[in-house]
Amino acid sequence: QVQLVESGGGLVQAGDSLRLSCLVSGFTLSRYSVGWFRQAPGKEREFVSSLNWRGLDTRYVDSVKGRFIISKDNVKSTVYLQMNNPKPEDTAVYYCTQGRLWGSVDFQPGAWGQGTQVTVST
Repeated sequence: QVQLVESGGGLVQAGDSLRLSCLVSGFTLSRYSVGWFRQAPGKEREFVSSLNWRGLDTRYVDSVKGRFIISKDNVKSTVYLQMNNPKPEDTAVYYCTQGRLWGSVDFQPGAWGQGTQVTVST
């Protein structure tokens, strides 16, 4: 049974840093691409970032390029999203998602976590 459990969300001031974590189980993380999406109030869920199965290629939505970093630790079965210099417009529920076996950054989401709320204040 595939499970993804996000943590690390909360209230942060603009310009500070925050790291989201996603503990996965039920599949071998080293063989899968992974990604992060987010959904702000009243808006559709949007892609934020993806990482290929090797953990070497990344893709980001333009609005977070240069500020967010996606990574994974296959030993800890954990996916991370480092949020540097967050802005109020980054406020959303952030979701971790499993990609494809041997997947690239051309991301097709599979299983989802329950989400973690991130609120960025001015």
